[in-house]
Amino acid sequence: MNPIILSIPIFFILIGIEVGYDYFKNKNIYRLSDAITNISCGIVEQLTGVFAKVFTVAAYHFVFIHFAIFEFQPTWYWILICFLGVDLCYYWAHRMSHEVNLFWLGHVVHHQSEDYNLSVALRQSVFQKMFTFYFYFPLAIIGFDTEWFLLISAFNLLYQFWIHTEVIDKMPKWFSFVFNTPSHHRVHHGVNPKYIDRNHAGSLIIWDRIFGTFQEEEERPIYGITSPVNSWNPVMANIQPFVILFKELKTIPGFWNKLKFTFAKPGWYPKEMGGYKPAPEVDRDAYRKFNVEVSSTLNFYLFAQYIIVLGATAYFLFTLTAFGLPLQLLIAGLIIYSVATLGMLFENKQQAVRLEMIRFLLILGLTGYLYYSGILPFWVPVLFFIISVVSVSILTKIRFHKFAQVD
Repeated sequence: MNPIILSIPIFFILIGIEVGYDYFKNKNIYRLSDAITNISCGIVEQLTGVFAKVFTVAAYHFVFIHFAIFEFQPTWYWILICFLGVDLCYYWAHRMSHEVNLFWLGHVVHHQSEDYNLSVALRQSVFQKMFTFYFYFPLAIIGFDTEWFLLISAFNLLYQFWIHTEVIDKMPKWFSFVFNTPSHHRVHHGVNPKYIDRNHAGSLIIWDRIFGTFQEEEERPIYGITSPVNSWNPVMANIQPFVILFKELKTIPGFWNKLKFTFAKPGWYPKEMGGYKPAPEVDRDAYRKFNVEVSSTLNFYLFAQYIIVLGATAYFLFTLTAFGLPLQLLIAGLIIYSVATLGMLFENKQQAVRLEMIRFLLILGLTGYLYYSGILPFWVPVLFFIISVVSVSILTKIRFHKFAQVD
């Protein structure tokens, strides 16, 4: 089993603790809409990753089988060297994801949140691995076998969960000199010009110190990206960066300029368009986070629906092998449809109500089919029928407010 999937309950326990701390200390580091969108992006990434791994893991394994120079026997020092290799490859994959326009498309989703808390760690892109999987091929060529590579890579990502928090201030100097910390990673998520493209480390901050990308945290960062996505829809969060890039490409004159723009650093433009445009300074006083006011009833409804979706997602990921490929695709698609529709409701889009009604019909049809196939017990479709009736009743009584952007 993937250690990341096994750690899901721990993730949510720690998020719950942080939410409780935020509530009692009145720190305002959590917003329901933002946190749920972060988690929804993680759901979409995990679901699509089930199928993407067929390609990305197979590619690593192919290189290992056919081009490995050495054959290592797992020992403590072999594991340590593999860990250092994974972390170094992660540093360069991550750094290039910030310094190449095309690769940024696969990473930008992780930076879209304008808050900074543990839920942001779960906000991952569908396309990240597709742009960076080959950065790890040197490890396959050296001779680190596929299973150990996957295991150590998973633990490298698990380490990075706890550094997405504002609750922890500064770690001891000796620790901060070697390891990545919340303070270091807050810098990485800042849109302040001096913080942009800094602290790319995974577990070890030494790589940033060695390669000249380290930046100490000074003033509190402003989080997000220079062109905010302004949406709570996780599907839109993944697609919009591609739309923006294609629109910009249309304005770039000449084939070679378009090609250079695709692989240049974000902010690069040809001389005839004014040349490189650095990230603008952020006016802390004028800065406003994207937010949409919704009724308390709708907030409660959405929170309850996300709990159900989370439960369904966890069940699906833990019992994946019980389903054939067509059912896997169908269930994954329905879950993605669910978080997209609920995200639209968070934006007060009344047309999402119709999509929500369709969602209930699809869920009832799917659970009914799974019952007749002997996969689910009878009470599951009955329970979803009751939930659907209650949900429709609540939805028809909700008043949708006009869009409002607030602090």
